[in-house]
Amino acid sequence: MDLQIRFAVPDDAETIHRFIVALAEYEREPGAVSCTPEDLRRQMSSARPPFECLLAERHGHALGFALFFHTYSTWRGKQGIFLEDLFVPPQHRGQGVGKRLLVALARLAVERDCPRLEWSVLDWNVSAIDFYESLGARALPEWIHYRLTDAPLAALGNEGKMGAS
Repeated sequence: MDLQIRFAVPDDAETIHRFIVALAEYEREPGAVSCTPEDLRRQMSSARPPFECLLAERHGHALGFALFFHTYSTWRGKQGIFLEDLFVPPQHRGQGVGKRLLVALARLAVERDCPRLEWSVLDWNVSAIDFYESLGARALPEWIHYRLTDAPLAALGNEGKMGAS
């Protein structure tokens, strides 16, 4: 297969943004994306970018992406990799694109001495769950993923400040 996997650069910000928007639509959250290509370009150009991204391409045409960042395991005493987004548009699925992205990411984790590669998947996304499990990944049902955003995050962050209740 003439599929190439490469690291994204700041000039790829519009492509990455397009994939992020398509993923949000696929995950039934079409209005959830607030970042812009300019945000991504600026972040990718910073001295310490908050994420890295792999692009899968064929003949210069992007077919999918894997956006990730490092985590830290206190138990292992090492960095891990958290895969924030993996997306291949429906018209390119079934061609090994997603698997090649995960293989490249797993190889990178091994090269960087990261003992963990982790990600989340929506419970209704059975095709993704089946795909991940076919690669040997396992769900961690004993762990519940929590998130603070927007008003609850601001309220907690402001707790104890002068003038805050």
